[in-house]
Amino acid sequence: MKKTGAWLTCYALEQIGVTRVFGIPGAHNADIYRELEHSARITPHLVTHEASAAFMADAVSRTTDTIGTLLVVPGGGITHATSGIAEAFLSGIPLLVIAGGVEQQTGHRYQLHDIDHHSLLKPITKATFLVESANDIAPTLFEAYRCAMEGERGPVFVEIPIDLQANSFDVRTLPEFHGHPNQPHLDSAAIEEAAQRLINAKQPGLFIGWGARHASASLQALSSHLGAPVATTLQGLGVFPASHPLHAGMGFGPAAVPSAQQAFADCDCLLAVGTRFSETSTGNYGMSPPANLIHVDINPDVFNANYEAALTLQGDGKAVVDALLSRVSELKPNAANSQVLAKTIATLKQEYLDSWLKLPGDRVNPARFLTALRTHLPADALLACDDGNHTFLAAELFPILPGGNFISPSDFNAMGYCVPATNALKLCHPDQVVVGIVGDGAMMMTGMEAITASKYHLGVIYCLFNDGELSQRSSQRPGRYGAMSKLGEADWIAFAHAVGCEYVAVEDNQEIESALNTAMSLAAKQQPVFMDVHVDYSRRSAFSEGLLKARQKQSGRTSRARWLAQALKDKIVG
Repeated sequence: MKKTGAWLTCYALEQIGVTRVFGIPGAHNADIYRELEHSARITPHLVTHEASAAFMADAVSRTTDTIGTLLVVPGGGITHATSGIAEAFLSGIPLLVIAGGVEQQTGHRYQLHDIDHHSLLKPITKATFLVESANDIAPTLFEAYRCAMEGERGPVFVEIPIDLQANSFDVRTLPEFHGHPNQPHLDSAAIEEAAQRLINAKQPGLFIGWGARHASASLQALSSHLGAPVATTLQGLGVFPASHPLHAGMGFGPAAVPSAQQAFADCDCLLAVGTRFSETSTGNYGMSPPANLIHVDINPDVFNANYEAALTLQGDGKAVVDALLSRVSELKPNAANSQVLAKTIATLKQEYLDSWLKLPGDRVNPARFLTALRTHLPADALLACDDGNHTFLAAELFPILPGGNFISPSDFNAMGYCVPATNALKLCHPDQVVVGIVGDGAMMMTGMEAITASKYHLGVIYCLFNDGELSQRSSQRPGRYGAMSKLGEADWIAFAHAVGCEYVAVEDNQEIESALNTAMSLAAKQQPVFMDVHVDYSRRSAFSEGLLKARQKQSGRTSRARWLAQALKDKIVG
């Protein structure tokens, strides 16, 4: 039978379970897009920018069982997407990045988009593949998928030359996809030792990252059985629900909220699952885990990189936690009494929230807004944040409940993530309420993607935390950047209407409730909504305060003196 390379590409994507493809068609991928338009299983989505395609694919991978996929043109399409690809790479998110390639058969040089895409993408992908014959298209995509999903997950790149897409070839048999990759075998001796260390500890604790996302139920049971407080990374906020009585907060070092700092003050054995102990999760390495550290991760390269572990255990997070829960329950049949610890955590959480709620000011108190937002949303609402000051305020003041999720950029700090990610969340989870929180700086980067929500009638709410400057940059260093952090004036009413969104303003605390009621009502009618929140950023988050102290501590005397002088000058001069 005769099949084009574009048809074989679509066939392979259907076999590995791809359901949505994001990107922009062009001369070098148009044949594949034509096939996708006729697919009964895959929906192609046009975006306004390839960076948005990467962020949307990222959100698909984070919150579904399918791999996020983007189809872009070579050259500018790839370079535009690299921020999203790199964000996924550093966060361990699988992506399938497909681009058309220049013709292989002509022998011509200096073709359109003719650059070495593989060298460009090698540092930010797990692997890159160049398809050289039509018979290799499906097997290459199957192998790329296996690579993306095996071990620590991440993005892969596949280049399919334009002539292979367009031409027809004799295909005798279609290659078969043989399922998901294997995971590492569990070390039973290490499981036994880890279980023994946990039950022998006076105060064990759990530190949970994104790599443990499929182990939420077992982690909750293990925490309750051991009487162990739980802290999460930024991405781990969607793994362990804040409603659990032993959930202490994000992190547990100097950059954590008081409930987490207190809960882990006497921790003598830490079980860390699915975290690299990277810069953001440790508050710029201000965290001090106990010597009795048990580190579990699918990727052995993360072990002992930033903190020395007493015991390392390679494996899938869910498989390891399930095995540990079983063994701990056998060795220690009776659950620990954690009522005092749980009460302490609850009290400190409430005190921290109260300290925010009582702040005076003419603008919108972020704690008042986030508290009201939480009460208006169902437990399983999905929240996407961007990179900014609002991210850490949401992490501290907006509890993620069972069934819900939280996604945001992490160590790559890719601004512009929220709006496209919010759209993708709603596309993939149409029956759940989806909200994005985005700073005005990030909105200026990818806010045009809101027109995609309008096009697809997505009832999402973009909470625009508007203060007219790049506040995160100022909040995490002494002093201010001055004019360099100030943004230009934007007419957000006109912008919202230009991209087909409804507009709701929240200028002070008294308008929060009515504005949320209006926004929720409009979103329920499949209308995207801009909420222009005139936020008050006069107080730093606990994370920003702790990060600032960690950086000062790690800096030399000259740097500390310079920072102090700048801070004093800013305070006096303004």
